[in-house]
Parts: sequence; structure tokens; C-alpha cells
Amino acid sequence: MGSSQGSPGQGGLGLPVFFLLLLSPVRVLPQSCVWYGECGVASGDKRYNCAYDGPPIALPEDGYDLMQELCPGLFFGNVSTCCDVRQLQTLKTNLQLPLQFLSRCPSCFYNLINLFCELTCSPNQSEFLNVTSTIPYYDPILKENKSSITELQYFIGERFANAMYNACKDVEAPSSNVKALGLLCGKDVKDCNATNWIEYMFSKDNGQTPFSIIPVFSDVPVHGMNPMNNATKGCNESVDDSTGPCSCQDCSIVCGPKPQPPPLPPPWLLFGLDAVYVIMWISYMGFLLIFFAFVFGVWCYRRRHFVSEYTPIDSNIAFSVNSNRDNGKITWGERLGERFENGLRMTFTSWGAFCVRNPRPVILFSVVFIAMCCSGFVYIKATTNPVDLWSAPSSQARKEKEYFDTHFGPFFRTEQLIIQAPNSHPDTYSPYPSGSDVPFGPPLTKDILHQVLDLQDAIVNINASFDNETVMLKDICLAPLAPYNNNCTILSVLNYFQNSHSVLDHTIGDEFFVYADYHTHFLYCVRAPASLNDTSLLHDPCLGTFGGPVFPWLVLGGYDDDNYNNATALVITFPVNNYYNDSRKLMKALAWEKEFINFLKNYNNPNLTISFSAERSIEDEINRESNNDIGTVLISYIVMFVYISIALGHIQSCRRLLVDSKISLGIAGILIVLSSVACSIGIFSYFGIPLTLIVIEVIPFLVLAIGVDNIFIIVQTLQRDERLQGETLDKQIGRVLGDVAPSMFLSSFSETIAFFLGTLSTMPAVRTFSLFAGMAVLIDFILQVTCFVSLLGLDIKRQERNRLDILCCIKSNEEAGGVERSESILFMFFKNIYSPYLLKDWMRPIVVAVFVGVLSFSAAVMHNVEIGLDQSLSMPDDSYVMDYFSQLSKYLHAGPPVYFVLEEGHNYTSLEGQNMVCGGTGCNNDSLVQQVFNAAEIGSYTRIGYAPSSWIDDYFDWVKPQSSCCRVYNTTGQFCNASVVDPSCTRCRPLTEEGKQRPQGEDFMTFLPMFLSDNPNPKCGKGGHAAYSSAVNFINNKSAVGATYFMTYHTVLKKSSDFIDALRKARAIADNITETMGIKEKNYRVFPYSVFYVFYEQYLTIVHDAIFNLCISLGSIFLVTTVLLGFELWAAVVVSVTIAMIIVNMFGVMWLWGISLNAVSLVNLVMSCGIAVEFCSHVTRAFTVSTKGSRVERAEEALSHMGSSVFSGITLTKFGGIVVLAFSKSQIFKVFYFRMYLAMVLLGATHGLIFLPVLLSYIGPSVNKAKTRATQERSRGTEQERLLYF
Repeated sequence: MGSSQGSPGQGGLGLPVFFLLLLSPVRVLPQSCVWYGECGVASGDKRYNCAYDGPPIALPEDGYDLMQELCPGLFFGNVSTCCDVRQLQTLKTNLQLPLQFLSRCPSCFYNLINLFCELTCSPNQSEFLNVTSTIPYYDPILKENKSSITELQYFIGERFANAMYNACKDVEAPSSNVKALGLLCGKDVKDCNATNWIEYMFSKDNGQTPFSIIPVFSDVPVHGMNPMNNATKGCNESVDDSTGPCSCQDCSIVCGPKPQPPPLPPPWLLFGLDAVYVIMWISYMGFLLIFFAFVFGVWCYRRRHFVSEYTPIDSNIAFSVNSNRDNGKITWGERLGERFENGLRMTFTSWGAFCVRNPRPVILFSVVFIAMCCSGFVYIKATTNPVDLWSAPSSQARKEKEYFDTHFGPFFRTEQLIIQAPNSHPDTYSPYPSGSDVPFGPPLTKDILHQVLDLQDAIVNINASFDNETVMLKDICLAPLAPYNNNCTILSVLNYFQNSHSVLDHTIGDEFFVYADYHTHFLYCVRAPASLNDTSLLHDPCLGTFGGPVFPWLVLGGYDDDNYNNATALVITFPVNNYYNDSRKLMKALAWEKEFINFLKNYNNPNLTISFSAERSIEDEINRESNNDIGTVLISYIVMFVYISIALGHIQSCRRLLVDSKISLGIAGILIVLSSVACSIGIFSYFGIPLTLIVIEVIPFLVLAIGVDNIFIIVQTLQRDERLQGETLDKQIGRVLGDVAPSMFLSSFSETIAFFLGTLSTMPAVRTFSLFAGMAVLIDFILQVTCFVSLLGLDIKRQERNRLDILCCIKSNEEAGGVERSESILFMFFKNIYSPYLLKDWMRPIVVAVFVGVLSFSAAVMHNVEIGLDQSLSMPDDSYVMDYFSQLSKYLHAGPPVYFVLEEGHNYTSLEGQNMVCGGTGCNNDSLVQQVFNAAEIGSYTRIGYAPSSWIDDYFDWVKPQSSCCRVYNTTGQFCNASVVDPSCTRCRPLTEEGKQRPQGEDFMTFLPMFLSDNPNPKCGKGGHAAYSSAVNFINNKSAVGATYFMTYHTVLKKSSDFIDALRKARAIADNITETMGIKEKNYRVFPYSVFYVFYEQYLTIVHDAIFNLCISLGSIFLVTTVLLGFELWAAVVVSVTIAMIIVNMFGVMWLWGISLNAVSLVNLVMSCGIAVEFCSHVTRAFTVSTKGSRVERAEEALSHMGSSVFSGITLTKFGGIVVLAFSKSQIFKVFYFRMYLAMVLLGATHGLIFLPVLLSYIGPSVNKAKTRATQERSRGTEQERLLYF
């Protein structure tokens, strides 16, 4: 049979080789032939064998080397065989591709070559070959009439056939991520068996065999023929002393049973229910039992005693109680607290009076300070790179990404389309000459494929303009074989047809039947994507025009199992080079992507439904979303500004509206708040710390909450205060500031310390937020007790002079009545209705029971809060990317690529070093490749979808002397490609026992660069240029191998939890490989890398980070509160417990409202600590300084005085602004800002204004006798003495 140039290819084996046969219908003597030599052309370069029924003929000596190489079992005696040298040459040619794929397992290839050697050359052919059809042939050289064999029967033992199949069924094809038999069997691996494999190899329909060979399987003589039943080798057996058994990867019985995933941990259940739910329910019931028993006990006690902690008492009794308590001994702690409290009061009193007396210098100094800080804006930098936003430079994933980018180049940019054909109907293909019908999905009809190819060509020809240059896809695309082949990598089903309309239309048939068409080619290519010859009558290549395979799971979607023909969607991917260090080239890529997006937005084809995305799409849509939401955010702030400006004033009458309003003061207060944010940004810009989007979106909201609360406290306290006899304005404001500033200082300093300690977080988003927020809160407080106090003094003077608000130069006609003490409606409501009602004896237990119940519920569900961030949340509702995400999760069948990187330092030239890494014969059963292969066997657990592509295993197959791949010119020593026909090209290594061994030492490094520069071709499908050119990093002028990688794919990852689990499992696999390789103590290791790892690594530790950040915040708040409350330890505990309850309840709301835990929500949780301080600290401090007799009265006084300011300052202000956010188009605004901010404000308000006063009325700190005595001394003989006990 002639020397076939067609190749079973990396995909389907045509073994024309086997088809070297001869004829002889009749059995003759033992040692009798049925053919000898070749005669007649079957088709193309394939030839028939000549019928010959004589004895074997001695092989000419020039064929000895070939016989010893191919069929050493027949090389004995005078080497009499039934084949000539030309037939041996044909056999060698046609065994090249099987050799490249099956020689990984020597025993498999031994059995296969045995099958063909016996067929081609056995001196006993007549025992198992029966010629059934011949045609006449005239030999023009010998001028003889001969017969050409056109059909024969090959009797094969069933035992031999099954043993050969069993030895080969597990052999891997590393570069194709599939089993080798998938390339050689003519059907899916799962449908392949011993008989249909051999039938396919001997079938004329495979496009390789020149004539039909009909295998007949039997272990007993049949029709007078003795089946060929030679001895075989199992894959776990060695062929000879120099080779070992097949590797675990290629022979499952070598490594024992298939690995099983560990069992899932059993759920923690009690009574068949979630244990946490049960424990929290029991705890809550136990608490209620104890609490109500205590309340009932106290009630019984009160029945017997008149004066008790809970009995309503009048002011006279209260005074007498306080007087009696004052007679008790004052402890050193109480004295220390009073002195500290007095020191703060005196300091702020003096400072407030100074600011009112000297408003202009103070305001001027404040403006200069703000201007100096804001001058840092000239150095402002904003971080928009998602990697910098979500991954710390010192994080493991970031370091691994930088290592990968440095050694192998950055991961490519991805432009992708998902195409459906909604108006097309499924197609049915009927194979010729026989076979069951094969359904084809709607997008795989020829008409649709032509339309998709037109679309693909149009995308390839898109022109973009950058800097007066035209940019096309070819200028930026990934072209792995450049400069030899400049075709762009296009992962598309149309690359099976070489992106050509004519190849898609290629058909072989006659007027009656279609023998082969695009259906035939498609079915072959999805099984053998790396094939250079589909072995059908078409003989078209499957390998992509860019030189690499197109795996069907990457380009088809919506199919079931491995039935790719049922696909309901096509996926087209254009990988584009990424340029992190070349901004000009990156801008070119961005320009082309912009035109790509515009083209597809405007593309219209009623037969195609297209979802698409470019690398820049997410960032573009986030920017568009941010621009769209600017209006929403501005309206939100305007609503808050208008409320603040109006609510600050206390209008005594309609006629004095413009005098008593405080719009200008409100605006000034808001400007001070915004100035503090600007100062914070300016200061850190000086130091080169970049700004992030989260800072711009979150911090103004936070500082506005804190700053406005303080403004309301100062102004409303002053409004409720009555100027003492002979007291000037500056002294009055100083005295008021002395009363309220310690409370402001307490909250602001607590928040500042909490935020600054938040910079200890490893999460960049949290660290940046904490840094800017801490500084903004601190500056806001400083400006409020300086600039705002001066402005307040000026505003009061304006009011006293009867001048209009805003238009202060105009004087009102109303008579000046001075600024009178006034109490707002809200204050009166809190004082006369809300506070007394809330603190009634029957109401307080209900409040405690409800709040503890909510806390128990939140604690029970907080472990169920999801971790991660759904990408779709960051997109606007009307974004085209939303549709792409939806189709991606529906049709995607492969996850992102993952690279197992072996760092520089490994010795690949030694046998030991090779065995640690490779997956072929002689390699360790726990080698790198084998462990990744084992992981892929249990992909549902490990999230590894496929066996790895192994450059080292393909290199060993490529370099074998039996292969025609590795050749050099004998004159220059330069590499000679297998497709080159030149007698001076000789094999790289001698065909000796030593030469057949793996290359080591210098040999390894000599031939490796040749392998990595070799392009696949029909004679050698193992060339490594396309598949592995970037996988090996050379060092020391190519004298050693540095870092390398082994690539595979994750399974389909749809949710954040899938991505997180994939990262966790990949690292566990890599760590285990590092340990088993014994390199743990050395300076290199194995690590996994995928493009998404830098974004999802934060979620591996986010629970720890959340606990750490929140505990740091709570701890700092506790310490600062303890000190600034005058060393009131128990008061600090109460504040911290209440804030902790708010945080736990925030987790409960997150679970109820479907808010996941991620960097954005963690920033909000840290921020909620700060806002919670505002809700709790003012009321608590008011309670501690109260001199009322009982805890209930002190709680009532604190709630009356501070509750109204907190409610109007934070709750109402924020509520108005938050409601507007609900109308945002952005999902992320709705979920992480509207929902969390609303929860934050509502939980803070309910805990600070409902639960905390009740808790203080039960377990608040006792009266500080030193503070009480000092208060009495200060107020003695003044109007305040009466007001103390209102």
C-alpha cells in the first residue's frame, strides 16, 4: 500500500500502513505468503499490494535496519518475509502518527505494531489472511501481468484484540486533553472497543486504507484459518529490560482504583435541624425564662418596698436620694473620672468662647488649612485597575500573577461572542454508507454556519483608529506561530473548516449519494481537534489555522454529555495580546475593542441572536453606571442638604421665618463636612496614596452622617439653653460646647481610632477606605469645634440683630426680641411622650425580649451569609453585558484555564527530575502531571476539568528516534522539520537502546528548543511551537530550563462560591505536588495560576478579615469610650455590646436581603461601626453625666436631651438620602448602598433610641458621686439648679 502522506493526524489515524497487503485466496503451505510488493495505485499516493502465494522471500540487506526497527520479532535467520523494502518504508511512514500518540505506553504500541507487522510481513500470512478480491495489474517495469489485492480477510484472535485494546484504552494525548483512542477509533472514546477500533483502522471508509481489510475475530480456527493470536503485553508490563510499564496516567491498573473525592462533611444537626438554629432557639428561650423570672421577682419586691430602682418618684425624693448618695464615700475611680470630665469640659468651654470672640481669625485659619490640604489634589491619583482595587501587592495571588506575567507574559485579553439561531431548526445527518442518523443542533446547519462565518470575517476586518494609525485584529491578536504563521487565534467551530466558505462547502459524492461533507468533518474534528487529516474522503485538517487545536467544549454550548452535535449555541473567542507595560499597544487594543463593541451593538441579523463581551466591557459599563448614578447620588445629597438647612432653624413665627432660619449655617456646616473629605483626599494625595471609587462613594455619606449629627447636637443644645444672668454670648456658647463637645469628641475620636486601626486589614479596599475615613472624621471634628463654632456665633449675632438669613445685610422690620430659649416639637415629643412611654415598667421587658430575639435570629443565620460578589451586580440593568453573563452561565462547558507553574530551580535534565514532573512511562505515580490528571478524574470535587497539557511528555514522544519528528541536517546540526525531504536530514538520536531512552543532560537541552520551534505538520503532529512555545522559560542563554507551566481547565464555574472553591482546591493540589516532589525546603515550588485568582483570593480569608476588622473596631471603640467617658468601664461595655448587636443584626439583614460578604459589604460593616457609635455614645454619655436619682430617670433624661438630636441629625437626614438610592439603575447601588445603608440607619436608630435606653435603665452604670457633687457645686444658686431636675 503506498506511502500515505495522509495522517491519522493528531486526530484520527489513518493507518494506511496496515493496508499494505497482498492477495491469495487459497491457503498454501506453512510459511506461505498472500502478497509481496506493491502494484497499482489505489488512490492518491496509496497503492495496492501484489498478490503472491509463494514462500517468504529473503529481505534485501538494505531493509535490515527497517525490519529491526519496526518488527524485531521477524528479524531472525535469513530474514525471509512476505514484504519488500518498499512495503516496510510504507509501514514506517504510516506508523508515525500512531507512534507519536501511543508510544507513551510501550506495551500498547508493542501490541499495535505486532498487529501490523504480522499483517504486512509475517512469513505465515496464509494462516490468517484470506484474499477475497483482486483486480488485474500490468507491471510496466517488469512487463508482467500481476493481480492487485482489493479486499481480504484478517483473522485475529479475540484474546489478542481485547488485550491490545485494554493496553491502549487509557493512553492520553497530552496536547489535546483527550484519550489517544479518541483520535484513532473513529468515534467517541466511550463508544470505542476492541472490535470497532480495529474495524475502523482497517476500513476503507476511514480515508487511509487503500483497500478493504475485513477483520474476523475468533480464538478458534474458523473456515480453515488459524487466527493471529500472538502474545501481548499488558500496560502494566515491561516490553523489555530497558523500558518500564506504562505510566499511571496511561494505564489505570498501574495506579489502582480511580481516586474518589473525600465525603462531604455531614451537616451539624440537632433534632434533625440546623444545630446553630436549635442552639440559638434554646438560648433565646432560656434567656426569656431567666429574664422574665427576674422581672417578676423585682415586681414582687416592689410590692413590699416603696422606694426602689423602678418606682416612679418625684423630683424632691430624687434630690434627697442624690443627696444621700453624695454622702457616700467617693472612690478614686470616680474622682479620676470627674477630673478627666471636668478637664474636657473646661478645655472645650474656653476654646468655644475663644472661637466666638475671634471668629474671623479662626475662620481664616480654617480656610487656609483647607486650602493647603486641598492643594494636594494636584497629585491626586485614582485606582481603576481592578487588580489594584481588590488584591494587595503583598498577597499570594498578586505575587503569583506577577511571577506568571514576568516569565510567560500577561494573560491575554478576551473578546467573546455567544451565538444562537432562534429561527433555525435542528438538522439530521445520515452517514454513508450506513449508520444511525445523527441530529445536529440549530446553529450547526450549513446556512447558519455560513452566516456566522460572514460575521466572523467582518469582525476580523474591523478597522479602528488610534493616533492616526489604523488598527485591525491582526495587529493585536494572539498569533502563536508568528512570524512563520501570522494567522490570529480564533477559537471558533469554523476553524475546523479553516475559516473558509469553500472548505465548509467541501463535499465528496456522486449524483446519488453524499459520501462526506461538513457533517462528517465536524464529527471527526470534535473527537480529534488536533488532527491534520480527518481521514474521511475529505482529508481536510481540523487543526486551527493558527496552528493549535480548537477544543469543542470551548466553542460549542448547550449540548448534553459529549454529544457536541446537539449544540444549541456557538461560542467564538478572539484572544488579544495584553500589554501591561506598553501603554501605546494597550491603547491600540482598547481602541479596537471599542469598535468591536460598537459593531456588534449595531449588527443586525434576524437569524442570529448574539451576546457578546470585550475585555474592556465590564470597566466601560461600570464607568457608564457611575456616570448614570451621579444624578441619583446628587439628588440624594440635595435632599439631605435641604433637610439639614431647614431642620436646623427653629422658627418662632412666620414673620420671623427669614430671621430664625439657619439655612446659611446649615450650608456652612455641610461645606465643612465636605471640606473634611476633600482635606483627607488632599493629604493622602500628597503622599501618593491613590483614591478609589469606594472612597468617593462611601466616605461623604459616612462623614455627613457623623458631621451632621454633631451639628444638630451643638445647635439644638444651644437652642434649648437659656443664657444665664450676666452671661455673654461667647461664654454661653463656650459653656454649651463644654457640655456637648466631650460627647462629640468621644464619638469622633472612637471612630477615628477604629478606622485607622482598620488600615491593618490586608484588603486594599478596606485599608484605603479606613485610611481616608479616619482622617476625614478627625478633620471634620476639628473644623466643627473651630470654624463651625465661630460661624454659629456669627449666626446668633445676626439673629440677635434681626438680620435676614442668607441676605445678612438686610435687616428685618420685626422688632428684635433677642434669641430666646426654645424647645423643638421633636424635643418635646421625646421628653413628654416618647421617653416616658418607652421606659414604662411593662414596655421595657417587651423591648428587651424583642431585641434579644432579633439578635438570636441574626446570630443563627449569619453563618449562611454568602461570600463573594456576583459580577452581574456591578452592571447596570440595561447593560448588554448582563445578557452575556446570562448566556455564559447557560451555555459555557469549560471554566477558565488554569496553569500549574513549576518555579525556576527544578532540574529537568536528570532522570529523577523528569520523573517528578512527567506523566509517561517511568514517571512517578505522584508526579506533577499525574496528580493533576488524578484531580481531573474527580473534577466535580477538585474543579479541575481536564488532564493537563504536558510539554515534557510530548517532547519525549517527539524526540524518540523511532519518530520522524526530531531530525537535524548532518552537515550543520540545525533542525530539519519532518515535512522537509532531504537526504541530509538524519534522526536526532541513534536507533539504539540508549538512543531510545529519554534525553538527559546536554541532550535534553540540545533538542528542547527544536521541539518548541517545530510547527505541527502531517508527518509530525507533535511539534510544540503552537502548544508550548510560552510554556517553557529558558535561562542562562538557553542552557537551562527555568519556570514552566502545565495547563488545563477548571470545570464550569458559575457562582462566586464555585470560583472560591476552585482556587482553594487548586492551591491544595499544588501544595500537595510541592510536598510529594520533595522541594518544599528548596527555593521553588508549584503554584496554580488563573486570571481570576487575584480577585477571589480575598474571599479565602474574608471571614477572618471581617472578624479581625470588626473586633479591632469594637476594641478601639471600647478603649476610647472607657477613657473619654471618664473611665466609666461599665458604660463602655454597654456601648460596645450595643454596637456588637447592631453588627450581628447587620449580618442577619444581609442574609434576609441576599447581600453577600465581600470587600464592599465589609467596608459598609466597618462604616456601620462608626455610625453606630454616633447612635450610642451620645445617649450613653448623657446617661453617665446625669444626676438624676434612678437609672430609669437618667435614661429618660439622656434620651430626651440627646435622642431628639440623634434622631433628627442622623436618622431623618440619612433616611431621606437613602430612599433616593433605591431609584438607582445600578444593582450594586441598590444592594450594597441602598439596602445596607437603610439597614445601618434603621438598626442604629432602633438600638440607640429604643434598646440602649432600656438597657441602661436596667444595667447602666451607677451615678458617679464625684460628678454629681461637682455638678451641684457648679449650678448652685443659678437657674440651672432648677433645670437639673426638670
